[in-house]
Amino acid sequence: MDDHVGVVDDGGINCNGVLAPPSLPQKLIIDTDPGIDDSMAILMAFQTPEVEIIGLTTIFGNVTTEDATRNALLLCEITGCPDVPVAEGSPEPLKGGRPRVADFVHGSDGLGNIFLPTPKAKKYEKSASEFLVEKVSEYPGEVSILALGPLTNLALAIKRDSSFASKVKKIVVLGGSFFALGNVNPAAEANIYGDPEAADVVFTSGADIVVVGINITTQVKMTDDDLLQLKQSKGKHGQLLSNMCKFYRDWHVNSDGVYGIFLHDPVSFVALVRPDLFTYKKGVVRVETQGICVGHTLMDQGLKRWNGSNPWTGYSPVSVAWTVNVDEVLDYIKEQLMKP
Repeated sequence: MDDHVGVVDDGGINCNGVLAPPSLPQKLIIDTDPGIDDSMAILMAFQTPEVEIIGLTTIFGNVTTEDATRNALLLCEITGCPDVPVAEGSPEPLKGGRPRVADFVHGSDGLGNIFLPTPKAKKYEKSASEFLVEKVSEYPGEVSILALGPLTNLALAIKRDSSFASKVKKIVVLGGSFFALGNVNPAAEANIYGDPEAADVVFTSGADIVVVGINITTQVKMTDDDLLQLKQSKGKHGQLLSNMCKFYRDWHVNSDGVYGIFLHDPVSFVALVRPDLFTYKKGVVRVETQGICVGHTLMDQGLKRWNGSNPWTGYSPVSVAWTVNVDEVLDYIKEQLMKP
C-alpha cells in the first residue's frame, strides 16, 4: 500500500496554525454526511499535519444532503478553516427516490440536537461530482478521498470522467460489512444500503480502493469512561464533541446495548493515515442491488478457481480491512480528539 506521506525539504503551517512536519501532506477530499462520527473524523483530519484537506463534498445519509452541507460548513468554521470549499452533492441516490436519512441516530440536526448557529460561509458554486473531477484532474495521482457516506458523488464523478478512477490516488471507503451482520438489516450496512448501485460502480471502477467495513469499526468503541475523559480533557473540541455524543451514546444503548459509541468514521480516517494498524485482504467486491439482500457487500477472496465466469470475473480487486489493532487505533483517535 502507498506510504501516507512523501518527502520534501521543509514543512509549513496549515490553515488552523498547526505546524506541518517536513514532509508533503497528502491532499485529501472528505466526502461526508455529518453526522456525529463524521464530525469526529473531520475534526481529527483538520488537526492532523499529514493531510491537507482541499475540500469537503456532501451527501445524504445521516442527514439530508442540504443539512450535510450546512454541517460541513460549520465544521470548517469551527476548525478555523472557513475557506476550505464545501461542494454539495446529490440529494438522492443514482436511481432516484427519497434517500434514507438516519436522524434517529444523529438527531434532527445531525449533530446530536445541539443546534449550532447557521454558518457564515457559502457552499462551492459547483456540484460535488464536478468538484471531485476538477481536483483529481488538477492533481493527478495526488488526491485521496475519504468516503464516509453513500457513494453517489463518487459514482457520478466516475461517470462524468472515465479517467477519474485512474487519476485518484486512493479512495478509503467506510462501508459494507464483510462476513458479518449489517446495521440496517442483517444483510446491509447503512452507507452501501443508501445507494447500492453507486457502491457497485465505485468498487468495480478500477481505482485504488480500501474498504473499511463495520465488521472492523464496531470493534473500536469509546466507552462511557472514554467519553467522560473526552469531556474533561483540554481538547480544543472536547466539550463540543462531548455535547454531540450524548444523543449518539443513548442511541447505542437502546439499539445495541453498548454503553458508549462505535467509532466508524474516525476508524476509517485512521485507516487512511495509519494503514499499518490494520491488515487487509484483496479481492473483487460486488454489491447486491435487488432483492432482500440489497446493499450486501460480497468479496471473492480468491480461494477457488471458478469454472467459467461470474459477476465478479474481470474486475480489479480492492483492499478490504480484515483485522484491526483495536488498542492502538483507539489510542490514536483519543489522542487526536483531545489535542489542546
